[in-house]
Amino acid sequence: MIVGGVLSPIENVLTEVLIWLHDSVGFSWAWSIVALTVIVRMLLVPVALRQIHSMQSLQMHAPEMKALQQRYKNDRQKQSEELMKFYRENKINPYAACLPVVFQIPIFISLFFVLRGFEAEVFCDPEIGGQVFCKTVGGVLTVLPQFQSQLEWLGLVNITEPTKDGWGPVLLVVYVASQLTSTWLMSTQMQSTAQRVMIMVLPIVFIPFILNFPSGLMIYWLTTNLWTTGQGVLTRRQMPKPPPPPKRTSRTPAKEAPAATEPAASASRSSSHGQARSGPPRRVKRKRGGRPRR
Repeated sequence: MIVGGVLSPIENVLTEVLIWLHDSVGFSWAWSIVALTVIVRMLLVPVALRQIHSMQSLQMHAPEMKALQQRYKNDRQKQSEELMKFYRENKINPYAACLPVVFQIPIFISLFFVLRGFEAEVFCDPEIGGQVFCKTVGGVLTVLPQFQSQLEWLGLVNITEPTKDGWGPVLLVVYVASQLTSTWLMSTQMQSTAQRVMIMVLPIVFIPFILNFPSGLMIYWLTTNLWTTGQGVLTRRQMPKPPPPPKRTSRTPAKEAPAATEPAASASRSSSHGQARSGPPRRVKRKRGGRPRR
């Protein structure tokens, strides 16, 4: 398969990390997948921070971008040019929000191929003592029943079996809840209602496609969602938001105009007063004070 050939280096790295976590660290195969997920997400923390900064900047400058869109709503090309210019001037990367997903897609697909051939290529590998756990029956490599527990996670699912088998649907329900939570935290930074609805519906749409995924891949996805949820809550509390851009209103006085016009205005006022007082002084008659009326 072409995709499998392109992603072979990533598959080899994931396989070696899983074997190291199992043999050297002492994790079970299922918990090795959880640890692998944590390692991957720790490596993607700088990308996630850029994503959060970008979404905060887009939220802060949303009114200005909306004004640009309204100004050039009849000229799509001019609107795109002005928006790109606005992004450059304010150092906004509109594509930074997609970077974590872009980096995770190759890892997700590579882990799918690793788990698909996990029993034959890893668990039953003779080089790591796999011949004790497996045997060939009718030309098919089979894991012995007494060693099935080594592939299980929490005694519920086998990481090599499809998610729809056994207790996999329970894992699927937890996945949907975690996915909705993580996507909801992401959607709160979006201005468009259509984008919010779409990103909340996608986890439900994916359910028919992931029923045949290996349960180990679902464990990876579930751990990723839990990490994303915790990271989103933590960063929103600890990371300060960028300062909002200065707001300009009709009441804001101009900065240079008064400095230029003030001398002229004062000169005109002094000249007018001088002209008014150039003649003889006026005499003011005072009225004699009378007695107050009772």
